[in-house]
Amino acid sequence: MAALFGPSGNSQSFYDEGHKSTAEAPDWLKERGLDAFEYSFGRGVRIKEDTAREIGNGFAAQGIVMSVHAPFYINLASTDEEKKKNTLRYFNESMTAAHWMGAKRVIFHPGSAGGENRDEAFGRALDFFEEIVDEIGSLGYGEVHLCPETLGKINQLGTLEEVLQLCHIDKQIIPAIDFGHLYARTAGGIKGRDDYKRILDMMEDELADERARNFHIHFSHIEYTKQGEKKHRDFKDEGYGPDFAPLAELMAERNMQPVVISESPTMMAEDARTMKDIYLKVKNSL
Repeated sequence: MAALFGPSGNSQSFYDEGHKSTAEAPDWLKERGLDAFEYSFGRGVRIKEDTAREIGNGFAAQGIVMSVHAPFYINLASTDEEKKKNTLRYFNESMTAAHWMGAKRVIFHPGSAGGENRDEAFGRALDFFEEIVDEIGSLGYGEVHLCPETLGKINQLGTLEEVLQLCHIDKQIIPAIDFGHLYARTAGGIKGRDDYKRILDMMEDELADERARNFHIHFSHIEYTKQGEKKHRDFKDEGYGPDFAPLAELMAERNMQPVVISESPTMMAEDARTMKDIYLKVKNSL
């Protein structure tokens, strides 16, 4: 097996060519040699079961692996009881929609520490996430994995270390490593092979199982400020990082099999294909 590549939604070119619905995306992506797709519920899970199953069946028929992104409103560190109740609902709805679609991964943002002590906020997030994992276990969707994502703003929860701690709660939890976000929150700290190697080595040391090889990746170029992430950028935008090539080399050398999702703002399919080409060139040369 090899790594899988695809977009987080539909490229501008998809619509420019006259397509209107994600139901048309499977054939379009297959023609471009892509094999993954991430469906976003960022603004809320608003989909009917028959629609979700129709979309999922279309991707499955083309051999395209699906994941979904849970609503952005999730905050594991919240102390507000109503917001905590809503967070649990977002997880339940996302897991259910993923099950309908045949998606195997639900990616989510851990939340924010706000202005309070980070250690206290993250401790509370860990406790609440453990409750959530227990609660959603009753849904019976054991084939769907939760994937906490590394985040790009410094005040957000979602450092590499924090995401790996969340993954310790249950072996069904898979890390979603957004390398663009890590690049932004470290002010351009991913400069080359050695920096990627440190990240992958830490995952191997912390997880010590297949999750360190078959994890979830978000990748795009990022514009950042001293607060961290400012804006995602397409590969065509010059002067932004990080560089995908050193990561592709390590993925190939270590025989990793992640799902790699492009989060470029308008050219996510094109940039996913570029990453796949870089990866295959390296892999085929080994």
